[in-house]
Amino acid sequence: MNNKFDKLTTSSFFFIKLLKINWLIIFCLLILAVVGVASLYSAAGGDWDPWAKNHSIRLILGFIMMLILAFVPSDIFLRFSIIAFFAGIIFLFLVKIIGTGNVQRWISLGVINFQPSEFMKLALILILAKYFDHVSRIQLDRLTTYIIPIFLILCPGLLVISQPDLGTGLTIILLGLAILFFVGISIKFVIFCFIVLTSSVPLIWNQLYEYQKNRILVFLNPEIDSLGSGYQIIQSKIAIGSGGIFGKGYLLGSQSRLNYLPEKHTDFIFTLISEELGFLGSISIIIIFSILIISIMKICFNVRSLFSKIVVFGTGFLLFLYLSLNIGMVCGLLPVVGAPLPLISYGGTSLLTVLIGVGIVLSINIHDKKEF
Repeated sequence: MNNKFDKLTTSSFFFIKLLKINWLIIFCLLILAVVGVASLYSAAGGDWDPWAKNHSIRLILGFIMMLILAFVPSDIFLRFSIIAFFAGIIFLFLVKIIGTGNVQRWISLGVINFQPSEFMKLALILILAKYFDHVSRIQLDRLTTYIIPIFLILCPGLLVISQPDLGTGLTIILLGLAILFFVGISIKFVIFCFIVLTSSVPLIWNQLYEYQKNRILVFLNPEIDSLGSGYQIIQSKIAIGSGGIFGKGYLLGSQSRLNYLPEKHTDFIFTLISEELGFLGSISIIIIFSILIISIMKICFNVRSLFSKIVVFGTGFLLFLYLSLNIGMVCGLLPVVGAPLPLISYGGTSLLTVLIGVGIVLSINIHDKKEF
């Protein structure tokens, strides 16, 4: 009798948690996942290999991992935040020693390659959330309060920039600064950072690699190197413009079919979508992403602890950074940096980073939600 009661209680408890999941977030993720597989299928000329099949497998594993994390009590992420951060720092140091690729950004574990800088974004969100969870409102007005957070932000950011990976490194720093702004940063500190950043521009420019300087110069005027650094962005603009309102049709993009568009399966996947599905297809993708990000941000208002609020905000802002950097890059509004389009671009580490982050948000929504 007791066994039956225990089973009934467990199943009822699981069902109650299942009802608390934000299904709008899941729905948006599923739509973007389908778009990603379809886009990679098109990028390969109507073939599942080499990208669409692998991306589908990664999506399935990522969604399973996300749903598992959703049912894990959210206080566990608070306990393991310090371990996650220092593990990320260790892996960033290991990249300098045993990293693989044309530039050392990945660590190879046999059949699996992963990019520690992507997971570091989530680790940074967790460690900053843990730190500010114990800071009082009075302490936020003191500049000394931000010494440790600035160190926590700059340490991984500068390590990633030194790989060299300027785009991801700046993304980590921007993410950290956004969290500082969210917790209620002192206006004195904002003014101080602005002065330091402005005065450091000449020094930062001299420290950049030649190809990084070229990317910035090409962003300002792509025509100065139309067959070199400016080639990608010129071809991207041609493809987006040629799509018109309704697009050329699925599997009928000429720029991608004739291989005029480099990296069409990774950073420039949005260009392929714009060419084949036109303005309406592109704006639909942006609307779905907007619904996803707003749905995540709304959870901030319905959770109890400051830790949970910061983690939810950080994850939502990370998605916003991915989206704005990628679309801004392919449209020529921002310099070309390594910024994938979440769930759509080919790449396992960034995909898992997004789904793990959303899994943590779903867990917070279930376990730390205010009861009315």
